[in-house]
Amino acid sequence: MEDSNQTSPERFILLGLSDVPYLQIMCFLVFLVMYLITLSGNFLLIIVVRINLKLQTPMYFFLSNLSIIDICFSSTIVPKILMNTLSKDRSISLLGCAVQMYFSLALGSTECVLLAVMAYDRYAAICKPLYYSTIMNKQMCAGLAAGSWSMCFMNAVIHVVLTFQLPYCRSHHVNHFFCEMPPFFRLSCRDTWLNEIVMYISAGIIAMCSFFLTLISYIYIISNILKIRSSQGRQKAFSTCASHLTVVVLYYGTIMFMYLRPRSTYSPESDKAVSILYTTVTPMLNPIIYSMRNNDVKGTLRKKLATQSTL
Repeated sequence: MEDSNQTSPERFILLGLSDVPYLQIMCFLVFLVMYLITLSGNFLLIIVVRINLKLQTPMYFFLSNLSIIDICFSSTIVPKILMNTLSKDRSISLLGCAVQMYFSLALGSTECVLLAVMAYDRYAAICKPLYYSTIMNKQMCAGLAAGSWSMCFMNAVIHVVLTFQLPYCRSHHVNHFFCEMPPFFRLSCRDTWLNEIVMYISAGIIAMCSFFLTLISYIYIISNILKIRSSQGRQKAFSTCASHLTVVVLYYGTIMFMYLRPRSTYSPESDKAVSILYTTVTPMLNPIIYSMRNNDVKGTLRKKLATQSTL
């Protein structure tokens, strides 16, 4: 017989990152700076791609999609962190928590799939250069992008519905800084085996499959690059892929650690540290890594700044 206390609360309390006053101020400033860098960097990359006709290519089309995801992903989480860090009221409504969990799951998994799509794009460009324009035509690019977004947004619905059907009678205090599935499983007084199995299957299909597709693409890319006789040519090809690989290792590593490890190894503090990496650090680094290593992006920025200074 179910306990009468097994209810779904109207509000949850997000305990956040720290209760120490001076650490709260430091966290607020650090997250505010990171958020501003994320917004400005990703918006700038989108604008540069739009104004430079040379950048109207599949690679930059997917890069623009990645920037949109990073802006939305960061905006789903960081503003609430900033509010809760300095506010005495750290509560969030059931609906607000469900919406935050939905968009963070949907956008996070979309980024996983999109990184695999970008790896395939680099494979086609480097390993099949003569057929690249045929393989990555406009219809193909639009289909891959639309498929990534729609599949992941539909997948997130399942997880949110299953999570908020659980009864939460142990506590309504979430030892985390945003609404994410693993911390909520620990609050439920019902066995969460079904939720965990669905989470593992979903993470396995989306994160692991995307990771292995990315890995396979880069195995072909690297083997093709090693065949290039010119050391300058090899260096240029490696440079093209290095930025993508940096993002891939950082993002997939943290996502798989969070969603594919056994429940017995869950730790609130390690969960918070890992979550910070893929929710705030990666969205901030993406535009920096891509733009700083790309001569076309830097050239467009220099020309635009030079034009503005002469006006």
